[in-house]
Amino acid sequence: MAQCFGNEEDTSTKGRQMPVHFGSPEHHFHTISSPLATQIPQAAGVGYALRRDPYRRARSIAACYFGEGAASEGDFHAGMMLASTIPSPTLYITRNNGFAISTPSTEQYYGDGIASRGPGYGIDTVRVDGNDVLAVLKAVREGRRRCLEQGRAVLIEAMSYRVGHHSTSDDSFAYRARAEVEDRKRIDNPIVRFRLFMESQGWWNAAAEEELKTRLKADVMKAFKRAESIKRNELGQLFTDVYGGEEPWNLKEQREELTGLLKKYGEAWEPWKAELAKFKNSGQDLLKP
Repeated sequence: MAQCFGNEEDTSTKGRQMPVHFGSPEHHFHTISSPLATQIPQAAGVGYALRRDPYRRARSIAACYFGEGAASEGDFHAGMMLASTIPSPTLYITRNNGFAISTPSTEQYYGDGIASRGPGYGIDTVRVDGNDVLAVLKAVREGRRRCLEQGRAVLIEAMSYRVGHHSTSDDSFAYRARAEVEDRKRIDNPIVRFRLFMESQGWWNAAAEEELKTRLKADVMKAFKRAESIKRNELGQLFTDVYGGEEPWNLKEQREELTGLLKKYGEAWEPWKAELAKFKNSGQDLLKP
C-alpha cells in the first residue's frame, strides 16, 4: 500500500515508480519495471549467476513472470536463447490471458501459443490450465525441480483469461463483448473453482467465505487510510539512487533548476503549496544552503 501511494514507507522505490511496481532486496525480488520483456534476458543472467554460486546453486533458481504480449518482444527470444545456451536455471512463467491490452492473442501469433516455442530452444516446456490452482502449483514445483537438478531453464505457459480491464484507462468492452467476459467469469473463475473444491473436501463453507471477505476488506481499508496519511519522502531524494559515486552534471543541473522553481513558486502558487505539503519537510531540504 505504501508503494501505491509512494509515501516514505515505500522502501522499494521511494515513490518513484508506478503503483504495483514494488521490489524487495530482502526477499530477492527485483523491482517490477514497465518496459515489456526486459526482465526475460535479465532473469537468464540472474539464473546463471546463481548457478555459479557454490552456496546457492543447489537451492536457488531465478523465476521470471510475463504475459503472452511480452513474448512478442525480441527480448523474449534473446532471453530464451541466453538461458538455453549458458545454460541458466531460470523458471519462465508465461501468463497467457488472451489479451495484450487490446490486442487479442489471435493477432499476436499464428502458431500454437507460447509453449510451442520452448522446444525450439531446447527448453523443457509445459502448458497448464492457469485457472486451476493445484495444476499450476504442481507444474511450478516440477519446473523448479528440473531447474535445480539440470541447471537449465524451464518454460511454463499458464492458460487463462483476463476478465478485468487492462488498467483504469482501458475500457475492454470497446474491443470485446461484455457477454463474453461475463460468461468467462461465471464458467471458469479460478477463485470459485478452488473454493468449490475446498468445500467438496469439507475444508471451507459459506460462513468462512463471508468472514474472510469481511476481514480482508477491513484490513485493506485500514492499510489504505494509514498509507494515505503518511507523507512522501523528502523531495531531494528524487535525485538519489540513480548513479553511484559522484553526482553527474545533469542531475546537479536539474536539482538547481527545481530549487529555483521552488524559490519562485513554492510559497506563491497554491497548486505548488498543496503539492509540496505532501512531501516530508515540504521540499525545504532542497532550499537549504
